[in-house]
Amino acid sequence: MAALRALLPVVRRPLRSWPGCAALRPFASEADFKYILTEKKGKGRNVGLIRLNRPKALNALCEGLMAELNQALAAFEADPAVRAIVVTGGEKAFAAGADIKEMQNQTFQDCYSGGFLSHWDQLTRVKKPVIAAVNGYALGGGCELAMMCDIIYAGEKAQFAQPEILLGTIPGAGGTQRLTRAVGKSLAMEMVLTGDRISAQDAKQAGLVSKIFPVDTLVEEAIQCAEKIASNSKLVTAMAKESVNAAFEMTLTEGCKLEKKLFYSTFATEDQKEGMAAFVEKRKANFKGQ
Repeated sequence: MAALRALLPVVRRPLRSWPGCAALRPFASEADFKYILTEKKGKGRNVGLIRLNRPKALNALCEGLMAELNQALAAFEADPAVRAIVVTGGEKAFAAGADIKEMQNQTFQDCYSGGFLSHWDQLTRVKKPVIAAVNGYALGGGCELAMMCDIIYAGEKAQFAQPEILLGTIPGAGGTQRLTRAVGKSLAMEMVLTGDRISAQDAKQAGLVSKIFPVDTLVEEAIQCAEKIASNSKLVTAMAKESVNAAFEMTLTEGCKLEKKLFYSTFATEDQKEGMAAFVEKRKANFKGQ
C-alpha cells in the first residue's frame, strides 16, 4: 500500500503535466522514466515504441511501471505525428507477470476499496493501433497486457501462461475473459486451471498470436507492421479498430449494424474520397486523416 500511496500524486496529475505530453513539448526522453524506455521509430517517426525495462525483475508489472506505461500511452495518443504504437519488453521477458512482492500483503479491503488493478487496462482505451512484440515470458499480467493490445507478434521462443492458480488466486486483469475469447474455452480453461505455459507456435495455432519471428528481428517486424498501418487514414483506422473490438462485446446482428454505420460514416470523410480516387487513378493515396 505504501507503493500505491507514493504513486497517487503521479496518477492524479493532469495529462498536460505528464512527462512526454507531445501537445505541449517534445516527447519524453528515456531519462524521464524509471521502468520504461520510449522513442519514436519508423521513417516518418510515426511509430511510438514503448519498451518495458525492469530486466532484473523480468519486467514484472509493478505499480510504478504501469503508471509510466499509462503516461507514455497518453502522450503517444496525444501526439498527432504518432499513428501506431508498439509495446515490447526484453529478449528474455516481455513481462513475467505482476510484481508478487507488491501484491502479497494486499487484503480484500485494500483491493476492493482501492480498485486494485483498475487502471491497468488503460491500454484498451487507446484509439491508435497497438502491437505487442512479445519475446520470452508473457506470464500472468504479462500475458494479459499483451492481450490488451490489438495485434500480438511473438518471438519464436516466447511463452504464454496464466499461472495465477499456482499462487492461490485467479487472473485479475482480463486473463479469464480475453484468453477465452482468443483461444476458446477448452484451451483457456486448461491454461487457467493448470497454470501451464504454451509456446509461441501453440499460441499462433490457437489464434492468440498473429505471426512469429526470430527473436532478434521481432521488434523491427512489429515496427514495420505499425508503419504499414500508419500509412492508412488515421480516422478510418480508428473506425476499423472500433468495429473489430465491438465483435467481442456484441451479438453478430448488433455488431454488423455497428459495422454498417461506421462503413457509411467513412463516406463523409475526405480520406474515403481520396482513397477511392487514388485506386481508380492507379496512384498511391495521400490520406490526411480528414
